[in-house]
Amino acid sequence: MARRKAGDGLIRKRKDGRWEGRVVVGYDESGLPKTKNVLAKTKRECQEKLETLKASLGAPPTTEEKCSSVMPFGEWLDHWYRTYIRPNVRPGTRENYELRIYRHITPQLGKIPLGKLTQGDLLRFYGQLKRKGRLQFADKLGKGLSDKMLRTCHALIKAALQKAVDEKILRDNPAVGCKLPPQRAKEMQVLTPEEMQRFLIQAKYDGYYEIFLVALATGLRRGELLALQWDDLDLDTRELRVRRTVRRTEGRLLVSEPKTDAGFRTLLLPPSVVKVLVAYKETICSRWMFPSPVVEDAPRDPSTLAAKMKLVLARAGCKIVRFHDLRHTFATEALEHGMDVKTLSAIIGHVSAATTLNIYAHVTDTMQAQAAWKIDHGIAGRNAEAPQEGAKKAPLPPSDFTAARGRHRKPGTGCISRISETLWEGRYSPVWPDGKKRPRNIYAHSEAECEAELAAMIAEEKVKIAAERERMRAEA
Repeated sequence: MARRKAGDGLIRKRKDGRWEGRVVVGYDESGLPKTKNVLAKTKRECQEKLETLKASLGAPPTTEEKCSSVMPFGEWLDHWYRTYIRPNVRPGTRENYELRIYRHITPQLGKIPLGKLTQGDLLRFYGQLKRKGRLQFADKLGKGLSDKMLRTCHALIKAALQKAVDEKILRDNPAVGCKLPPQRAKEMQVLTPEEMQRFLIQAKYDGYYEIFLVALATGLRRGELLALQWDDLDLDTRELRVRRTVRRTEGRLLVSEPKTDAGFRTLLLPPSVVKVLVAYKETICSRWMFPSPVVEDAPRDPSTLAAKMKLVLARAGCKIVRFHDLRHTFATEALEHGMDVKTLSAIIGHVSAATTLNIYAHVTDTMQAQAAWKIDHGIAGRNAEAPQEGAKKAPLPPSDFTAARGRHRKPGTGCISRISETLWEGRYSPVWPDGKKRPRNIYAHSEAECEAELAAMIAEEKVKIAAERERMRAEA
């Protein structure tokens, strides 16, 4: 349900069947609201009467005029958020804050007067969140919210109350000293080298090889990866510039700059990855490196990639991990093969190396053991056996894994059927810019030959479709 803005008034249906509109017209000496109301038989008539009433009253009273210790905590929280927080945060952050404020905090604590809100009220609220605070997917995830969600709700409440203390509305902040669950890092999972091989083999068969290869080779966040454009890649120097990110917020895709200065960075791709991207570029008719398969001139939706990755992992016989765990896999491999923490921090876009050290402490413990041995060996001259270093591990032999065949082919890759013992047919039926579907067929003597010829034909057709689209735009 959409939330009405402050000053818009309230419209509700009464038990007697009539509609009532109510608007705040002022505040008494205690800070309590004074209201006026209108009644009507229909909702539309009520809205019209309410608008007439608001016009006759002039501008609604400002929040600053009503701020006092007796005002409801929900009104103060709304004022604090809209005045001090909302103008200064990104759309995605606003969406998260508003979920916590208007769906969790305000319904439970909003009616308590600001000056009467106690630490006991807050602790009972946190306990309720922990027991049965989940509003969606409770059947799958359980009724209680996570410790992280509880702590973020507390952080918002504490900051809002501290502002009330700074404004001399409250003497003390009741949120200070609340005992909360300890902060636990979410369990990190990484793919083993063997799993990475199987994962990429399966991804290649399913048509997602390039996107997951770049993810494992760079450690980019999902939004950063999908926001890449071909202009960001210099094929001569192998430099990849990270300049934007994409995410779904408020029901639409939003492309924006990275959240921090550390997010703007330039990476050096391995030659093998660049070679793959050069061949892949010939099949793409878009400025986006990984374009949407359904929306013209748009990046791929980040929300669709997680489901595809889960499917590829399952077919490859790998453990199911999050997309962000590909970033952890890259960082772990980099540290184990001798990359220093400061360099890794710059590559993956952390604000400071301390963040990297905190997240990858399990890997840096091994590095510290190696450093201690080197110091002991160099200064004391001891001949103790050195711990095995990741950089000296034997190279992994190529995997003999064969990609599992799914029931359905990826959209846009055509279809293949066997006509006889020695004849295969490939078919591709694209929709052209004029709205007509124009199928094309190719034939080959083996499945592998048919797949190769079909891929070449699809690439050729995509170039023709792009040229036709440009021609129609020029004539329009």
